[in-house]
Amino acid sequence: MIARVVDAFQRHPATVGENYFEHMAFAARFGVLMLAAGGAALVHAVLPFMFETTASRILRGMCAEIDARAHNR
Repeated sequence: MIARVVDAFQRHPATVGENYFEHMAFAARFGVLMLAAGGAALVHAVLPFMFETTASRILRGMCAEIDARAHNR
């Protein structure tokens, strides 16, 4: 039973060449970046002179990082 739980935690991170903690750190950082981009977009919706390019810049950087990871596999 414990082996099945451990396998469940390791299976997906292994598919991207990471251990559990490396993958957790990567996913958590991306989650924080998504929250930042979303916050900037919400502020920009109300105050269009603020954060004019912040959300798109964050998202472009995230996409570039994902693309680079996919090509390095």
